[in-house]
Amino acid sequence: MTEPTPLNELIATVRQEDTATLRPGASDTGALPRAEVRETHTAVVLFVGDRAYKLKKPVDLKFLDYTTVEARREACEREVALNRRFAPDVYLGVGEIRVPDTEAPEPVVAMRRLPAERRLSRLVREGAAVDEALRAVARLLATRHASAPHTPEVDAQGTRDALSSRWEASFAQVRAMAGEGRVPEGVAEIEQLVRRYLAGREPLFDMRIEQGRIVDGHGDLLTEDIFCLDDGPRVLDCLEFDDQLRFVDGIDDAAFLAMDLEQLDAPEQAAFFLARYSEYSGDPAPPSLRHHYVAYRAFVRAKVSLIQARQGAPDANLAARRLITSALRHLRASAIGLTLVGGLPGSGKSTLSGALADRLGVTLLSSDRLRKELAGIPAERPSAAPYGEGLYTPEWTATTYAALLERAATLLSRGESVVLDATWSSAEQREAARRVAERTHADLVALHCQVPDEMTAARLQHRAAGPSDADLDVATAIAAREPPWTEAVVIDTSGPLEAAVSQALTAVRPHDTGPLVFRRPYMEAG
Repeated sequence: MTEPTPLNELIATVRQEDTATLRPGASDTGALPRAEVRETHTAVVLFVGDRAYKLKKPVDLKFLDYTTVEARREACEREVALNRRFAPDVYLGVGEIRVPDTEAPEPVVAMRRLPAERRLSRLVREGAAVDEALRAVARLLATRHASAPHTPEVDAQGTRDALSSRWEASFAQVRAMAGEGRVPEGVAEIEQLVRRYLAGREPLFDMRIEQGRIVDGHGDLLTEDIFCLDDGPRVLDCLEFDDQLRFVDGIDDAAFLAMDLEQLDAPEQAAFFLARYSEYSGDPAPPSLRHHYVAYRAFVRAKVSLIQARQGAPDANLAARRLITSALRHLRASAIGLTLVGGLPGSGKSTLSGALADRLGVTLLSSDRLRKELAGIPAERPSAAPYGEGLYTPEWTATTYAALLERAATLLSRGESVVLDATWSSAEQREAARRVAERTHADLVALHCQVPDEMTAARLQHRAAGPSDADLDVATAIAAREPPWTEAVVIDTSGPLEAAVSQALTAVRPHDTGPLVFRRPYMEAG
């Protein structure tokens, strides 16, 4: 039960006041900003002069209970302590409001009032240049993450299973809201993509913990709460009522702001911010993880919008649909893929493999290069031999493909998609690749490069020395023994490279609807 308190009367009075009557006299000259009142579901904030005063509401919302003065005071003190990490000169301390006929004074968070026109959300909506501001926010966030303490309690929230539990809780809430009705379009596919990604990525999350990437972060990084001042950003209102929701992967913390920027129709700024955060934090996280966390933040906000829609909030359903669409796009982009690019020597498979891996921003592994690496030979040194001899005996070939797939499996489990450049001329090799994809919950796509025989002969005759030693006799011998590859998508590599790349991209990324690329810092421009 809510404790009887004059704070309820104070809040009611504040709501009824005309803010014009709260204006300090100097406001007529423009010296001080107009007084304002703002209200959230947990607090009322009074903006008077150059100060802001936040009072906690005496409410019990299950996930927090502020029904006693002691609880509200503790919450105020905690808010000041945690937020001083990001804006030390804004959070001035905890004060008191004394109301006649009350035994205990009411605690209040005293803050420096910041100029509304410098809110990041407003600047983005107005089309202002914000790259330098985002760079500064990324640097601040990376710095705070670097100094955050690491404890078993913090690390526990970074496991694959902890993230899975948070996703599943959101799925259950969304389905419960739908009741007997239909869940929003896209939710079923989101569930499938999330579970598939997490199922094969436990080593990735274990590695993130080992690298110290799980931090006591901000937890609620919104453009509305970031102020871009001349002497640097001030980031307000971190999540203070539940520590576990603030114990997150650093990329997850940064992804919150990236998601919010996207919802303001600023996707380029979102990608720029994530790249700068990764640069300043020295974080080599795979692009798939960044997409996954942006999707997670979008889905959580979609859930909140669905709750608001049930409460009658205007446009909340529209916002939820947009957020679900965003989550779905990022999850499709985060899907882990194992792409086999095969074909006879001279078919252009290596050229296509390199171009495709570059376009997708994924790892390329080549059987020709690995074969020589295993033999201790430089990749460019010739090592030609007749079919089935030298480095190309069945035993050497089996060893090469086993090592190729072992490396691929390690990368896939760590969130890296892979393109494998090899002939893939035997059913056993293809089946081994299928098993790796199945074990790592990766999407397997096989591409079979084909050109007319006369083009193969011409290419091999004029090919410069390189990792591959195959000549026309070897290509002819492979062709005579190669079984049909019915599950592979045939790629015509006789024409322009761009045409072949376009065919390959359609097969590998059938849902691609435009740029959603998060590359590592060293691949970023400027």
